[in-house]
Amino acid sequence: MLVLQLVVDGLVDGGTYALIGLGLSLTFGQLRRLNLAYGATAMLASYLGAAAYATQQVPVWLVAVTVIVAATLIGWYVEWMCFARSGQEPDQGGAPTFGAPIAGADGREVVALASSFAIWMQLEQLAVNLLPQHLNAFPSLAAQRDWSIDTSLGELMVRTDRLLLALLAAALILGLAAWLERSRTGLSWRASADHRVAAHLVGMPVARLQTAGFATACALSGLAAFAVLSLDGQVTPMFGMWVLLKGLVAAMLGGLGSVRGVLWGGLFLGVVEAFAQSALGAQGREFATYALLFFVLVAPWKSRQALVLSAGLRG
Repeated sequence: MLVLQLVVDGLVDGGTYALIGLGLSLTFGQLRRLNLAYGATAMLASYLGAAAYATQQVPVWLVAVTVIVAATLIGWYVEWMCFARSGQEPDQGGAPTFGAPIAGADGREVVALASSFAIWMQLEQLAVNLLPQHLNAFPSLAAQRDWSIDTSLGELMVRTDRLLLALLAAALILGLAAWLERSRTGLSWRASADHRVAAHLVGMPVARLQTAGFATACALSGLAAFAVLSLDGQVTPMFGMWVLLKGLVAAMLGGLGSVRGVLWGGLFLGVVEAFAQSALGAQGREFATYALLFFVLVAPWKSRQALVLSAGLRG
């Protein structure tokens, strides 16, 4: 029963991680660029919602709207500063434009990554200046209604609010994946991401589709931030880093750019963390997250290295 309880706890937490990583995976799928300011965007939007709640006593639904709209607007700013025309617009001859190579990599890719890191620091500092306290109150849904009652499933105990969040995350992810595969707009997004030159040649507005996709991903980060913080009832300056780390690991485990993959990656991360915390405590839980991130970064390189070595031996 202990093992089964840990699996259930991990799956419930994993749904939250999948929701956090959804926007990050969607951004990479649209731009083929990693947005390091993703967590800071969610953090600043959350701080704006917390400030409105603390100073104006606005209702919870208005805080949710504030966080989502703020994340969308901040996302437009990040896209304009870091990713606009970052190798996405074809030139007059129909070929993609790229910057000069830097250490063997596409120059614009390096610049976009570095500039998103700089914007991360900027947005995080703005949030801290807005609410200098380390711990800031955030409207809690549990205070509005008792969603936090533990539900008994036989001998298993599950928090109702977190279970509902995990189910909503799974429904949103699967619904978005189906929309991308079947709707006209979703197919346009995929075409502009996978075949940009061809999309440009047939008249698709590649730049506008890129901006719309980026803004949608940031809106999803705002939705995820509100959902998580409304259960915790507080927000701290570490929230941005936490969002980026958990979202990145979940997205990379499922395959960056894969909408359905982020769901399975988040669930796997949640289960691994649950067992790590049971065996090693809270520090072991965080160690497991960093270990998984290290694994997904190193394992593909090791696999390619082994493949090249075996090919050389056969040759």
